Amino acid sequence: MIIRVPGQPGKDLCDPHLGYTRRDILRVGGSSMLGLSLGSILQLQAQQVRASEKKVGEPKAKSIILCYLQGGPSHIDLWDPKENVPDNVKSVFSNISTVLPGVQFTELLPKLAQVIDKATLIRSMSYTPNGLFNHTAAIYQMMTGYTTDKVSPSGQLEPPSPKDFPNFGSNIIRLRPPQEPMLPFVMLPRPLQESNVVGKGGTAGFLGKAFDPYTLYPSGDDMDMAKMNKINVSDLEMRADVYGERMERRAKLLDTINAGMPDIDRAVKDYKLNEYYDQALSLIASGRARDAFAIEQESRETRDRYGRNTFGQSLLLARRLVEAGTRVVEVVWPKVANSDNHSWDVHVGLSNRMKKQAAPMLDSGLSALLVDLDERGLLDETLVVAVGEFGRSPQRGVSTSGNGNSDDGRDHWPYCYTALVAGAGIKRGYVHGKSDQTASAPVENPVHPGELLATIYESFGIAPETIVYNHLNQPRELVKAEAVSALYA
Repeated sequence: MIIRVPGQPGKDLCDPHLGYTRRDILRVGGSSMLGLSLGSILQLQAQQVRASEKKVGEPKAKSIILCYLQGGPSHIDLWDPKENVPDNVKSVFSNISTVLPGVQFTELLPKLAQVIDKATLIRSMSYTPNGLFNHTAAIYQMMTGYTTDKVSPSGQLEPPSPKDFPNFGSNIIRLRPPQEPMLPFVMLPRPLQESNVVGKGGTAGFLGKAFDPYTLYPSGDDMDMAKMNKINVSDLEMRADVYGERMERRAKLLDTINAGMPDIDRAVKDYKLNEYYDQALSLIASGRARDAFAIEQESRETRDRYGRNTFGQSLLLARRLVEAGTRVVEVVWPKVANSDNHSWDVHVGLSNRMKKQAAPMLDSGLSALLVDLDERGLLDETLVVAVGEFGRSPQRGVSTSGNGNSDDGRDHWPYCYTALVAGAGIKRGYVHGKSDQTASAPVENPVHPGELLATIYESFGIAPETIVYNHLNQPRELVKAEAVSALYA
């Protein structure tokens, strides 16, 4: 198991987005040949960042847990089933009632059916493909709000690049850094991946590596629980020969050196360079993050309720992380990318794979998360989002993306699908939007993925039109969309 901590001691701790390292500061701070002081340069940069941000009222969310259902769950076979439709459209699974009058799920989600009154369903997620019919490009859009210039006909992209738009989580932790000594952004149990493209849409891109997620990628498949019983967080542990007092003395020594170098000290203060050092020191010394990963402290009953599989235990860990102060947790489904084991990409074998593999894990894990957060009083301040990059085709056995599909399989379908959102001021027991008779297209209140991202930003008190500067120092909005105000209570 590997956990990677960007900006750890021994590395350049300045913000790569602004292009300065600690060595650059020392060089410039000691030079009398510049007409403009380093402090002035950094102050202008800081003012530029501050001026770019717009706020939209009080934040409703302190944290977000994104359950990213990669592969495209079939909305018709889960939470938007249809009656009185042709046999090749109708789900092979029976419909069941939920706690919401008139709202039905299929038999695959009996537990979620009983707690859906804690959440909102968006049954009108929709976008026109325009090169986004396959996974990688659609994932990038969902995670960043943007499309890239280099999209092949099959939807595959170039590998991640420092020029990429940031994952929404990176934007959030930059503009709303945690107030606790805690990991700000965690992604588990695997990176975003489609075919050989790994991590596209899952990095901080042009914001710089300081805002990348902390990654926790245990080995094994979805049902391999051995690695989830004890999580190795050695990178967060203090060496046995380095005690708290010794670390504090080192910190005071740094302060003393800075105090004796006024020019550099002013630059550091303007640039908030010490924040990186202080955060790393506090993170290790407090043990807060290390304790959050001690999932074995949970009761057997709680762990069973979430599901003894990697997805369920990842959601339980997500709850522990936000409880400890983490801002953003992204749980990426399935554990093994591109596998037929538990994947939502059901071109073939839908009836068996959804019933025996994917759906039971989703039903147990997501329902347990909603109940657990609510019982602990965390749902009021934690936004929960469960969504894929698209849905599945209304008709079984047809090709919409160039892939082959059996009679017992559905192809990619971005024109209409379902998302679940809950917590942080989101309405409870509400269904937003409506699909047509065959779940092919929205007939009421369509919601674009960009609008869902805008809603996420606004939940944190961040205006979607807030400006960030890319690798060429060009201004770009966080997302070119408006929040869906009807989702709020």
